[in-house]
Amino acid sequence: MSTDSLPEYRQSFRDRPRPGHTPTGSSSTTAALKRTGPAERAAVVDLAAIRHNVAALRSWVQPAALMAVVKADGYGHGAVPVARAALDAGATWLGLAHVSEALVLREAGISAPMLAWLHTRDTPFGRAVEENIDLGASGWELEPIAAAAQRLERPARVHLKIDTGLGRNGCTLEDWPQVVERAAALQEAGLIRVVGIFSHLAVADEEEREAETDDQLRLFHGAVETAREAGLRPDVRHIANTPGILDRPDTHLDLVRAGLGIYGLTPFPDRPASEFGLRPAMSVTTTVAQNKAVGPGHGVSYGYRYRTTAATRLALIPLGYGDGVPRPALEAPVSIGGQRYAVAGRIAMDQFVVDLGTEDPAVAPVGAAVELFGPKSGITADEWASAAGTINYELVTRIGSRVPRIHVDTQPGVDAGTQSLPGR
Repeated sequence: MSTDSLPEYRQSFRDRPRPGHTPTGSSSTTAALKRTGPAERAAVVDLAAIRHNVAALRSWVQPAALMAVVKADGYGHGAVPVARAALDAGATWLGLAHVSEALVLREAGISAPMLAWLHTRDTPFGRAVEENIDLGASGWELEPIAAAAQRLERPARVHLKIDTGLGRNGCTLEDWPQVVERAAALQEAGLIRVVGIFSHLAVADEEEREAETDDQLRLFHGAVETAREAGLRPDVRHIANTPGILDRPDTHLDLVRAGLGIYGLTPFPDRPASEFGLRPAMSVTTTVAQNKAVGPGHGVSYGYRYRTTAATRLALIPLGYGDGVPRPALEAPVSIGGQRYAVAGRIAMDQFVVDLGTEDPAVAPVGAAVELFGPKSGITADEWASAAGTINYELVTRIGSRVPRIHVDTQPGVDAGTQSLPGR
C-alpha cells in the first residue's frame, strides 16, 4: 500500500468518537509510577529506543514499507505504547497474531493499517471487517471471512499466505492454485479484496543456510505469479522478518515485518544488536530485598545446586519464574549497585539469590538498585537467554504481569528522523 492511500484508509476513523483506553494487565503507565513511588519491580520500556530502532530499520529497507509487529503485548513491552511510538517513527502497518490483539489497538484509537494472521473457528471475523483489520488467510478462513463481509455489506481486506517451507499456517503449494482461484472469485463478487500475499522465513537467522532462504524466496515469487495469473493484483508482497531485513535485502519486496528488531534485539547469536545500530528498549529492575551474612558451605536455594565457599553475604532478589525469570538460568548475570554478579543456585518462583563474595555489609544493602538486563548495566537479554538455553525474544515476552511495564521517553519530542545502520 502506498502512503498516498493511508488517509483514505483512515477516513472511517477520523470522526469516530472513541473512549479513553488504558491498557490493563502487563502494561502500566508512568502516571501510576508517579502515584505510588518507585516500583518494587518493573520492566522499564524506553519509547525513544523503539522510535530509534524503527527509524533505523526503515532506513535499511527503503523503499519498502515497514510493519511493526506488536503481537504478544508488543513482545512484552506493551502493545499500545509501542505501536504509537513505532508509528511516530514511520512504521505504516502494525502486525498482530490474533484479531483480539488488533481490537485492543483499535479501542485505544489507533487507526493505522494492521494485519492479524492466526485464526481459529472462533475468530471474530465480523469485528475485524467492521474495524478495517486486514486478515491473513491460508485457505479455510476465506469462507467465514466472506460470510462476515456479506453480512456487513462491505468487503474484507485479505492477505493470502503461502507456506514456502516453514510448515506452520499458510497454504500448501499443492493447494495454492485452488485457493487463489477461490479468492479471485470472492473478490469478483465484492466480498473480499486481496491486499497482500505473504509468507514467513524459516532459517534467515542462520546465515550459513542461505540456500534454504533462496529456495523459500523462489517459491514465494512463483506463488505470487500464480496469483497474478488468477487475476489478483496485491498491493504488497511480504516475507521478510527481522533477520531478513538485516541480512537479506532481496527479501524486502514491498513490505517487511519487523518484530524483535524494533525492540533492539538481535536475531543472530554471534552478532550483537549494536552491530546493526539497534538499542535495547527494555530494562528489568528491582531492589535488594535482604542482605545477610552466612558462613562457608551454606546451601543456597532448592536442591543445593550452590554452596558458599567462604564466609560471605547473600543478597535476595525479589523476582522469580513467577515473574517470567527463567528457572534454568543458573549463573545468569545481575547488576547490583552498578556491580556485576551472578545468580547463585536455582531461581525460585518469587526470588533468587546472589553471592556477593564479601563480608562487607555496606555492599548491596537492602534497597540497592538491581538490574537483570538493560542499557544501564550493559547486561543484555541475550546473556540471560544464553544462561537459560532460550532466545532473547522469549525472555522479554515471558516477563509476567506481576512486573509492571513502566514506559519512559528518554528523548521526548525528538524526531526519529532517518537513520542509517552500519555498513549501509
